[in-house]
Amino acid sequence: MEPIRVLIVDDHALWRRGVVNLLAQQEGMEVAGEASDGDEALERARELMPDVVLMDIKMPRMDGLTAARRLKEEMPYVRIVMLTVSETDEDLFEAIKVGAQGYLLKNVDPDQLVTAIRQAQRGEVPIAPTMAAKILRELAAPAEPSIQALSAREREVLELLARGMANKEIAFHLKISENTVKNHLRNILEKLHLQNRVQAALYAVRAGLVDKSRDH
Repeated sequence: MEPIRVLIVDDHALWRRGVVNLLAQQEGMEVAGEASDGDEALERARELMPDVVLMDIKMPRMDGLTAARRLKEEMPYVRIVMLTVSETDEDLFEAIKVGAQGYLLKNVDPDQLVTAIRQAQRGEVPIAPTMAAKILRELAAPAEPSIQALSAREREVLELLARGMANKEIAFHLKISENTVKNHLRNILEKLHLQNRVQAALYAVRAGLVDKSRDH
């Protein structure tokens, strides 16, 4: 079986050297080359055609996220594992967006790093546990409530509420009972995940309902 050829991209030479020494001791693994920034990584990847790229994020000239995006555009086969100190949601989700197969933190155990490279080569998705938890939280978060969830009558009630009308006035305007208005408001708050009529009025303003109501 041919060895997994790895390109190491990091602007810190000492860190790169440590990873090179680690991977050089692994059976079935070969360090194809090194690069000190994203721009050099593109050049080296075109030349070396590595199987896996270990990519830092914060680097001079071209950052790792930009380099990863361009690499995936040019060489879709290549497996990219971000290896970084960044724990921000922005970097994590951007890395996934540009096509990285893995996201590890630099405090990773050496054995785990080796395992992660093998996982990436097999098409698996090695991700640091703390970062995986962020992804799960994002997936579990409720969807942004949408005005589309409201019925036509509920949107009318919300519009009038945002114009400052009390329940009694809304009832008179729509020719329905005040109790029906209250029920519509309960539905509105539930569907939009809001707590009170003030929040509902603000939501209506942000959604542009108030301006629409004034056109009538």
